[in-house]
Amino acid sequence: MEGTLQPNSRMCFICGVQNPAGLKVRFYEDGKTTVRAEVVIPEVYQGYPRVAHGGVVAALLDEAAGRAVMIGAPERFMVTAQLKVRYHHPVPIGQTLLLVAHPLRVGTRLARARAELRRSDGTLCAEAEAILVNVPPEIQATFDAERPFWRIYPP
Repeated sequence: MEGTLQPNSRMCFICGVQNPAGLKVRFYEDGKTTVRAEVVIPEVYQGYPRVAHGGVVAALLDEAAGRAVMIGAPERFMVTAQLKVRYHHPVPIGQTLLLVAHPLRVGTRLARARAELRRSDGTLCAEAEAILVNVPPEIQATFDAERPFWRIYPP
């Protein structure tokens, strides 16, 4: 994947490189308007047979939207206040999927971003729009202990 690799965390479900149950997704940004990642959803996260659970799909879109507002600012941490997901086609498990997100607006306290998940043939499986807000102080305090683990990990 082309672009600049964004940092990963240690235990995040989507990007945590040490989370045994996590997806270990690595996000790449173009430095301007787009963040991308490839992901293969394993069978343990299926809903219906051979189809990813919708909650896992929503989690991927949520993370991608959050990553979009970090383009060029890897220390800009926000949390999702609202996530609107639209499912278009079943998301297959065990296949490479493309996750793409763009910031729509990034302010000092509020941001909006759009994310989509596509099959390798380009079929749009799901899309979301997120409203994100600054990390609340009570969450920021717990995150500070994990900050040393927010970094670029070797592949």
